[in-house]
Amino acid sequence: MTDRVVAHQGAACWATLFTHSHYLPCLAVLLQSMRACQTRYPLVVMVTETVDARTRERLTRMGCVLRDVDAWRVPHADGSLAFERFQNVWTKLRAFELYEYERVVMIDSDMLMCHNMDELFDLPLERGMIAAALACTCNPKQIPTYPAEWTPRNCGYALRPHPPNDTRQLTKPTHRLINSGVVVLEPSQEQHDKIHTSILQHPERVAQYRFPDQDLLADVYSERVQMLPWHYNALKTLRQCHPDLWNDDEVRMIHYILDKPWLLGPAPCGEHTHLHSLWWNAYASLAAHPATLGMTRDEWAKEVALHVRGI
Repeated sequence: MTDRVVAHQGAACWATLFTHSHYLPCLAVLLQSMRACQTRYPLVVMVTETVDARTRERLTRMGCVLRDVDAWRVPHADGSLAFERFQNVWTKLRAFELYEYERVVMIDSDMLMCHNMDELFDLPLERGMIAAALACTCNPKQIPTYPAEWTPRNCGYALRPHPPNDTRQLTKPTHRLINSGVVVLEPSQEQHDKIHTSILQHPERVAQYRFPDQDLLADVYSERVQMLPWHYNALKTLRQCHPDLWNDDEVRMIHYILDKPWLLGPAPCGEHTHLHSLWWNAYASLAAHPATLGMTRDEWAKEVALHVRGI
């Protein structure tokens, strides 16, 4: 028996978390971008009890596969989170409980697929490992709630080649941090128990996590992460922080971290104008043809457009 999986042998899916109807604009754009890129795999949307029946019906009509999950609540220390909204991200880890799938690529909904990346489902991955891209620790906006060690000099994206092909290059703790926007995993009871046990055994450390889900994954899989190239999880800030690495033509998936296009509106927004305009172009195309997702114009206006600013 080998410990290496060359390709998944059974069912596989993309999976994302959905907790409220106001995320419909970003999920609709993500889903349509995935279809435009002709992915062969379904999008499983993990929904919590906070998602109402009307929105669930809408997601189903859009072609999503719904999976009910319980919200995963883990105590955190006051002021520990980088953003208060991160108290909900623990529930993303329910993707490890999608036991009916042999391979899952967990993605955030604030993303735009630019090129097909189905090859992640055939990525050779040792058992008990995950695959993910690095976290960028440059903190260009100098967000005060970010860790003090999050500086450009400590960023793993400064290492060359990228991704590093020798673990001896990973000389700083920040070099092993991941961004959980795209994570390749293989659900199993064993992996779920490993995560749950870590939470129970290290409550004080867990309570201090700034980025709960990805900090936990970095701890649990500290020596068991296969690094993905940046373009599978192209954090929008990389374009400015690491211009020598970024290439527009190589981007597979844009990750709209920090300020969201649909909340800022379509007006120019400085250094991120180009990437935000790509999201708005996708949104405009979908708004002009909502039937693509099984919606009338009236339904689009009442269920999607009302959550978008500036239109």
